[in-house]
Amino acid sequence: MSAISKSIDIDRSPEDVYSYITDPTHLPEWQDSAVSAVPMGDLPVHVGSKVLVTRQIGKRRMPTTMQVMELDPPRSWHFHGVDGPVRPDVRGHIEPLDGGTRSRVTIAVDFEGHGLGRAFIPLAVKPMVRKEMPRSEEKLKHLLEHSAA
Repeated sequence: MSAISKSIDIDRSPEDVYSYITDPTHLPEWQDSAVSAVPMGDLPVHVGSKVLVTRQIGKRRMPTTMQVMELDPPRSWHFHGVDGPVRPDVRGHIEPLDGGTRSRVTIAVDFEGHGLGRAFIPLAVKPMVRKEMPRSEEKLKHLLEHSAA
């Protein structure tokens, strides 16, 4: 399957953006479908950390354990779903702009389907993500640009 990718420019440093976006407790603040994100261990997350993310997809709540696969502060991150019928694969990249005072954030999401998840991904999950992703990035931009440094 092909990843869904979207970029947005944010008037905050890469370090500020990275710190916020890789803290899973912030996920429900900027992603509409994220009901909760509970770290399964200490913060900050590190490679190998797991986070239980519950999303509302239609009328269903779907929990997924996400594992931190890569962290390269303040440039990139990679989280991958390790259980459930729909396993997201999320990769993010932050490019410094204007000497590091601004950031271009690119998030790419793909999915691995298991069992009924194979059918669920093209029918419900990908359409929802395509619709939600631009709103989520706008919320992320607003939250970061209008909060204290």
